[in-house]
Amino acid sequence: MPFDPTRRAAVAAAVLSPFAISSLLHARSGAKDLKVGVIGCGGRGTGAALDSLAANPDVRVTALADAFKDRLEACRSNLEREAGERATVAPSACFDGFDAYKKLLATDVDIVVLSTPPGFRPIHFAAAVDAGKNIFMEKPCAVDAAGIRLIMEKAKIADEKKLCVVAGTQRRSQGSYIAAMERLHRGDLGRLVAARCYWNQGGLWHNEPRADRTDVENQVRNWLYHAWLSGDHIVEQHVHQLDVMNWGFQRHPSLARGVGGRQARTDPTKFGHIFDHFAIEYVYPPKAGDEAFGEAFALSMCRQQDGTAPRVEETFTGTDGVALLRPGFAEFTGGKRWKYDGPNTNPYVDEHKRLQEAIRSGTHVNEAVQVAESTLTAIMGRMAAYTGQDVTWEQALNSEERLMPDAIELGEKPVAPVAIPGQTPLK
Repeated sequence: MPFDPTRRAAVAAAVLSPFAISSLLHARSGAKDLKVGVIGCGGRGTGAALDSLAANPDVRVTALADAFKDRLEACRSNLEREAGERATVAPSACFDGFDAYKKLLATDVDIVVLSTPPGFRPIHFAAAVDAGKNIFMEKPCAVDAAGIRLIMEKAKIADEKKLCVVAGTQRRSQGSYIAAMERLHRGDLGRLVAARCYWNQGGLWHNEPRADRTDVENQVRNWLYHAWLSGDHIVEQHVHQLDVMNWGFQRHPSLARGVGGRQARTDPTKFGHIFDHFAIEYVYPPKAGDEAFGEAFALSMCRQQDGTAPRVEETFTGTDGVALLRPGFAEFTGGKRWKYDGPNTNPYVDEHKRLQEAIRSGTHVNEAVQVAESTLTAIMGRMAAYTGQDVTWEQALNSEERLMPDAIELGEKPVAPVAIPGQTPLK
């Protein structure tokens, strides 16, 4: 059966039960608490905070920041209800407004969770690195090339400071994917020649605009449907599959060509200006030593339309077989048949556990460049679909296109014109 996109909510609910046990373990351990601050207190930020608590009993949430006070207070209430004293945040450590992240970074948190709409991610990542914080950042990490370049620049500084950075690409923390990639990379499929990846599902939530709010506030609260905030759904959601493509091929693509559009979500009041379907062909250059065999290709498809068939998976085709991957499932057919039968622990918790264990042990981990390359892979696919042109990696990386304004104020209306196909030429 295809992976159910609603699984995230079920997983989040399933991890709440360990808190009572964790509190007892914490009382015995005597270890120094790791203090977590959350920037972006919506559903994902609240879920990430609970995941960080479930990962280790010696963790507390001590600071919260969000642009909107009502979202902050809802998060604060939910965390305290689910995790008790481990997530009881003092009012003096709760900050709201578009500059709230600066105030949180001035506190003594050890780890900062970045879970705002993706358009803000580069700004917050850069500030967190400058503040010397270890970082868990949700995917994707940017919405445009300018943001990607900032992430890559600050990733180097994070290395110099020995800061740990883990990204919310859960498949890299899941047993089935890790085991499959070990076999794929050692050559169990032979030479990789092609791949396919899908995230096809129905529609998602939307928040109706309100007359008592400014245009920007309405857009930020309905962020999924504005490319300056989400990057479009190929970037915001499908980055998971594209990250798996790059992981499997062990490199990023050199070119993207594709199509996309709006068929179902055409009401701009509800659905802003993003597309509801994309189909992209990615070209992967030959691996070192395989130049004689030429390029490999990956087909990427993502769709958010009600009443359509769901499909969320990745496949790799090699000269000796085919791999089918889904969360919790992996199977190789062909010369070296194999099916994953190992444990399936919660990847949403395990990614936080990896970060916390790295900090505790002094082991340096930094996934910023990795997730930046996967995010740029999604961005170049979006650019190809928007413009109807082939887009190279170099064009995408060096693009002067900026979706995210340099400064956000509630009176502005920063709707990005690039979301109109062909309006912004490639440079």
